[in-house]
Amino acid sequence: MTDRECFYASMNYRERQRHPYWDLFGPWSETLERWKKEGYDGKDDFGTDKLVQIRNIFSPYPPFEKNVISEDKTHRIVVNNDGVMMKEFKDKISMPQFIKFPVETRKEFKQYWNERMVSNIEIRFGSDWKQKLIDAEKSDCPFFITADRWVGFFGPLRNLVGVEKLCMLFYDDIAFVEEMMDAFLQHAIETMKQVLDVVHVDIMIIWEDMAYHSGPLVSPDMVKKYMSPRYKKLVEFVKNYGKKVSFIALDSDGNVDSLIPVWLDAGIDIVYPFEVQAGMDVISLRKKYGKSLRMWGGFDKRIIAKGKQAIDEEAKRLAGLVEEGGYICGMDHSAPPDISFENFRYFMMKMKEIAKK
Repeated sequence: MTDRECFYASMNYRERQRHPYWDLFGPWSETLERWKKEGYDGKDDFGTDKLVQIRNIFSPYPPFEKNVISEDKTHRIVVNNDGVMMKEFKDKISMPQFIKFPVETRKEFKQYWNERMVSNIEIRFGSDWKQKLIDAEKSDCPFFITADRWVGFFGPLRNLVGVEKLCMLFYDDIAFVEEMMDAFLQHAIETMKQVLDVVHVDIMIIWEDMAYHSGPLVSPDMVKKYMSPRYKKLVEFVKNYGKKVSFIALDSDGNVDSLIPVWLDAGIDIVYPFEVQAGMDVISLRKKYGKSLRMWGGFDKRIIAKGKQAIDEEAKRLAGLVEEGGYICGMDHSAPPDISFENFRYFMMKMKEIAKK
């Protein structure tokens, strides 16, 4: 059974020889430095299934030139490749302080869009982009088109205007929000039209990150009213045009429980990563939503830091869900630096053990 066949069998709840075994997120950069000191050579993939991902075909082009505006002993102020000005620590990883986003007005949005969001794969991916897609489709493993933060109807907008301003715009100027949503919808369709004229895609991943610890950043009613019709248009297009997409996966951190019914109704097949510290428990969610909700992730990364016994207990708790199908077990996000390499290696061994049953 190839890695692709294994994936399809699991997602469709069919009988299979084994289960998919992935690590979607990997370590923080600080964690990687720790692991290298503890013996990790940076090459060991722990025997995971192989994936092929095509990235960056939707992202702004040309990117902004990363520029250091000012710095002192501990901080620097930079403009990143997305045009966001932020203040960050010089010697450690942490959330930056966002100072200014590239879009504040309709005029700035139109200028940004005309200059950087032309729906042309070749300018982002090179003149041999068709051959790259064909090679990806020919592989024996799942083939992803990953939006990398630039397909969705909340996430990409927050990249342009910031979370706080976007949430306020839902009340202050919903027409502007809808204008941006429609632009991203058309960009996604025009780009995927080029892809699906050439190849079949196993999974298309869209990115929202529209929730925090206690719930969504905008109400489910607003998501249903303003975003759901656009999800449906995108899903309808990519699942029926050309060589088609088999599954649509949606990536959002935080507590997304109240958004799941909206996403399922819109045709989203898979949701991830189900952050446990935000109250997301994959076993409870399967009982609540049944097999219509396919899930990736959901293994509490904090448990991995606690040691082997805690890992064993959680692996045992989730093993039945893996066996049932429609679920790929893995970390609920990237590994923070309190996870030792020994513990992570043991965790991956347990995931492989579950997958081979």
